[in-house]
Amino acid sequence: MLEAGGASERELLCVIQQCSDMDESGDLYDVCETNASPPWADHQHQCPEDLDSVECLRRKIKYYFMNPCEKYHARGRKPWKLILQIIKIAIITIQLVSFGLSNQMVVTFKEENLMTFNHLFLKDYVDGGMDTYAVYRQEDVYDHIDYIIKQYGLLHNITVGNHQYEKNGAVYTPLLLCQEYYRNGTFYPGNETFEIDAQVQTECFKVYPMYRPSLPEALPHFELHFKRMLSVKITFALKTINLQTVRHRELPDCYDFTVIITFNNQAHSGRIKVDLENDVQINECRDWKVIGASARNIYLTVLLDCLIIVTCITSFTLCTRSVINGIQLQFEYTHYCKKHCSKIVPTSDKLEFVSGWYILIIVSDTLTIIGSILKIDIQTKVLTSYDVCSIFLGTGTMFVWIGVIRYMGYFTKYNILILTLRAAFPNVIRFICCAGIIYLSYCFCGWIVLGPYHEKFRTLNTVSECLFSLINGDDMFPTFKNMRQKSSLVWLFSRVYLYTFVSLFIYMILSLFITIITDTYDTIKQQQQSGTPTSELQKFLSVCKDLPNSGAYRLDKKNGCFLNCCINRCRKHQERLTSEA
Repeated sequence: MLEAGGASERELLCVIQQCSDMDESGDLYDVCETNASPPWADHQHQCPEDLDSVECLRRKIKYYFMNPCEKYHARGRKPWKLILQIIKIAIITIQLVSFGLSNQMVVTFKEENLMTFNHLFLKDYVDGGMDTYAVYRQEDVYDHIDYIIKQYGLLHNITVGNHQYEKNGAVYTPLLLCQEYYRNGTFYPGNETFEIDAQVQTECFKVYPMYRPSLPEALPHFELHFKRMLSVKITFALKTINLQTVRHRELPDCYDFTVIITFNNQAHSGRIKVDLENDVQINECRDWKVIGASARNIYLTVLLDCLIIVTCITSFTLCTRSVINGIQLQFEYTHYCKKHCSKIVPTSDKLEFVSGWYILIIVSDTLTIIGSILKIDIQTKVLTSYDVCSIFLGTGTMFVWIGVIRYMGYFTKYNILILTLRAAFPNVIRFICCAGIIYLSYCFCGWIVLGPYHEKFRTLNTVSECLFSLINGDDMFPTFKNMRQKSSLVWLFSRVYLYTFVSLFIYMILSLFITIITDTYDTIKQQQQSGTPTSELQKFLSVCKDLPNSGAYRLDKKNGCFLNCCINRCRKHQERLTSEA
């Protein structure tokens, strides 16, 4: 009985001590509210050991949200992640600039070759005139085809580049001349009668220009069925070498150009549009020998890429560890709220433990590692996927630089911008969804009504680009002016359409969008000035008044934080009981 009575006294003393401590701190989060049931009603009797564990959890969470400088003062921990991010930004930027210059040479080489093919194989071609390049007479079609075959046969004598024919073994690959046309058909527009077989036939001929340098000699019985003809395609392959990379101490690549010249007659309007396209494939040259240049630069570039991969793997590991630690603290905090306060932690508080900046850095590290591996393969001529590599490296570098904002957010004047963007993001997404519906409705309407009369409304893609430019105040007058006045009704509709769109989006929707950002900024600014906690997590952490340099956050190497806190608190509690006795 005495032992039972002593135990009851100790439990009651623990409860009284807990309530008195909570009254002094003013924390309504650690204990139940005044209208809730008392702690002993739920048999949740917290002894000083429990209070110490709560205080230790509070310090752990507060330490997790400290900036690198505060963590250094709290536990003497070096800001390795910050140092690593700074080094990573520097070397990744150097890598991106180096690859960007190399990629520019590749793209420029492709574009200049396309321009060369236009001048070599298209008769009377003028720069910038591809949109209007067409033929209108039967004789002109034969002349253009004959011109292409002749130019192809004399290529090695007329070109100023190092273009050569493609070989299949010891034989040159032939030029293909294909005609697509309806199988059969008779047309009498004067009588408004026709008969047609909609089956499409393709007739192809192989031409070896090296031996027959003109169309009459190569195909003496070749005939075009103009009334039934859909298109004529001329396809041939050329090879060349990009020698300009030698100046940058990179091995040249071998290029395969598949040139396709199309005479498009699908509209049967009397205008046959001529278009030239080329498909490029970059390959490693089979045999090469470079004299007078060292490959040292290649090895240094590969070494830099390997260093970046190691740096990104280290950054990936550190950030992943921080994310796991945050999730573990989230579980501990959720368990505490559920066990001791019977509260469900809001989703917003749970998301505080999952740092979006760490996720962003992890994604950027992953993209940079993949891009660096592709870049090494390109440098060593294993792969030639310049476009894929540039997407990975460019996106990874963009995310790395955006991640710098995380460290700027530790300064109060910069932090308000980040808090405003984060707080306004949900409302901005809802607003964009509503505005996007109106935007799509204008896109579809403009495409179907104005498309036949305005070049900027021919496709949904160009319609969207045109309307987005109008929202930003760009290209307004040409959009109004270029509307063809061939239909008075459509012209009048275009005026109403454009004026209502500009007025609605510029004067109303954009103003509402700015208002959302401004209101959020004012709210965040008032909260910072008042200094009052706005979330349950902040209220929970506000009880801890320990400064980073107070020494309270340092870990005991032997016992650990939890056990160390409990021992110190129990010792103080025992001394207090002794003094009262």
